[in-house]
Amino acid sequence: MNNKALKITEALYALYPDAVCGLHAGGDPYKLFVMAVLSAQCTDERVNAVSAELFKRFPTPLSMAESKEGEIEKYIYTVGLYNSKAKALREACKRITEVYGGEIPSEMEDLLSLRGVGRKVANLLRGDIFGLGGIVADTHCIRISVRLGLCTKKDPVTVERELTPLIPAEKQSGFCHRIVMFGREYCTARNPSCHICPLAEYCDSHSCNN
Repeated sequence: MNNKALKITEALYALYPDAVCGLHAGGDPYKLFVMAVLSAQCTDERVNAVSAELFKRFPTPLSMAESKEGEIEKYIYTVGLYNSKAKALREACKRITEVYGGEIPSEMEDLLSLRGVGRKVANLLRGDIFGLGGIVADTHCIRISVRLGLCTKKDPVTVERELTPLIPAEKQSGFCHRIVMFGREYCTARNPSCHICPLAEYCDSHSCNN
């Protein structure tokens, strides 16, 4: 296990002791699944804002699977790409109902068989819901992991593959939530606050322009 990675993880947990997922699903597998699909190219805040009414109308995978074209869309039109997202949710929920008995599956292969689910969403569900760990390689995680020197390339597949053995499985989900908060507060894409960065001693990026 990489000592630097462990120290960074410990520092992030100390910096953000109460960090949680930005999507407010209340620990409900179905809700987190839907919200994670909706979050593609959209802010967590916007997804949270539309979700309450959405789940009142579609409280289960079956109800969403049985929805008619246009029904889901009217609840999620502000999240962007709403037509494709609605279609993905409708098809995925049909599979969840027919193949998995209405329960969100926990295995990576099963999750990836659901329309709209890539490795990022699958790892979020595996980590937050099932306690199985998983690196959610979003833009913050990718940018910061490369800057810190934990990863070699700026692509999600490489970042997931290289971080997985470095971060203990039981802390991978928490690490990813905290790296998002750190990315918003300190290590922004442009003009990062290197002069006050609490992880500066671990950072390989002297210019922070990479």
